[in-house]
Amino acid sequence: MSDKITCIITDDEPFARKGLQGYVEKISFLDLKGVCEDALQLSDLMQQQPIDLLFLDIQMPHITGVEFLRAIRNPPKVIFTTAYPQYAIEGFELDVMDYLLKPISYERFLKAAWKANDYFTLKEHPGNSVPYLFLKANGKLEKITFDDILFIEGMENYVAIHLENKKIITHTTIKSLLEKLPAKQFLQTHKSYVVAINKVDTIEGNILHVQKYQVPVSKYLREEVLGRIVK
Repeated sequence: MSDKITCIITDDEPFARKGLQGYVEKISFLDLKGVCEDALQLSDLMQQQPIDLLFLDIQMPHITGVEFLRAIRNPPKVIFTTAYPQYAIEGFELDVMDYLLKPISYERFLKAAWKANDYFTLKEHPGNSVPYLFLKANGKLEKITFDDILFIEGMENYVAIHLENKKIITHTTIKSLLEKLPAKQFLQTHKSYVVAINKVDTIEGNILHVQKYQVPVSKYLREEVLGRIVK
């Protein structure tokens, strides 16, 4: 990424396009490369130049913003701009950066823009990532702070995240979740278990004691696990 975040606005409503364009032009670190009426125009424009960020409406003619995002390979980061709150969870599952509900205030737009700026800054200068993530559980998004995690237990296509004060079950895999956790803080001990390194109280054979819980250690991972924990 250059000094500025290159972006495109796509919305089938002229008034909405004009309003978003005015917002973008007020923000110094955004570089507007185009304004489109629908996903077909957007697709043509994206083939002409690489883009960092899309401000994308959902309900548009021909193909919706959700359908467009599902269809393209290696999409840029996306901020949905929509009048329909029911797509929020679906947007999260598509890894969109933010979800702005119309009418969009400048204050809310600016907050989303700064979120994008933080993301691209961290991408260029890794090492200072945010200390939490959001996971879908019980039909809502749960904020999981890394420091609260004791250990994670895999159950086929689900995982149970054991926290200091509760347990959260979410539809994902150990492998997928481990990719989102800071490697310095977490360690896979078994094909079905990941432990927070600093939460291990004692080690007894192939068992890690974490508060009242017991976390198994695979014999194939024992040497690496002990090396990381005991140092």
